[in-house]
Amino acid sequence: MSILIYLDESGDLGWNFGAPYLQGGSSRHLTIGALCVPPEKKHLPKRIVKRLYGQFGWNPSAEKKWADMSPTPRRVFAEEAKRMCDENPDICMHGIVVRKPNVMAHIRTDSNKLYNYMIRLSLMGRMATHDVVTMIPDPRSIKVKSGNSMHDYLQMVLWFDKNAITQLVTDPKESHRCLGIQFADMLSGAIQSRFEFNDYSYLQILSPKVTLNRLFF
Repeated sequence: MSILIYLDESGDLGWNFGAPYLQGGSSRHLTIGALCVPPEKKHLPKRIVKRLYGQFGWNPSAEKKWADMSPTPRRVFAEEAKRMCDENPDICMHGIVVRKPNVMAHIRTDSNKLYNYMIRLSLMGRMATHDVVTMIPDPRSIKVKSGNSMHDYLQMVLWFDKNAITQLVTDPKESHRCLGIQFADMLSGAIQSRFEFNDYSYLQILSPKVTLNRLFF
């Protein structure tokens, strides 16, 4: 039994809280969104993203980020993503949000370890139930390689902490070439909007189908 996990983030890893966000200050939250989908159904979330490009006349050669989307396509995304999960219970959405001002100073010095722990906390239970897990992050945002790489860290936890036989495969892809990662960008953006901008409208639609963790709240 295998599963694909597409990952992307919303927010930044700056730590300047002396000014408002987008006015010289850093985001107060960092969100990672994850789409978990069986390989034979990976076309379904990609189809949603592709339809958005056609419906709203977006340039298919230029990636459309959540941050650049207007309210109408954001709502359409949320409704279509929920419908997809309603019709396919084996497709799951996960998110984890960090309240950054509460992150201790020594943790702020190594963002890779923070990412690794966020992914472990939000996804380890799901990953341990599968024989093969293929993680597909955007290497520009989710940090794959470091002194303690995400792949090695998660594989160790699966084998030694979870006693799982799961074989982890990590396959980074540039988001502009991967509609699955673009879906994860929109998912993480919908979650981030609720915490960073107090805009509940999109997560309210998605929430019945999103497993959400909070860290440092």
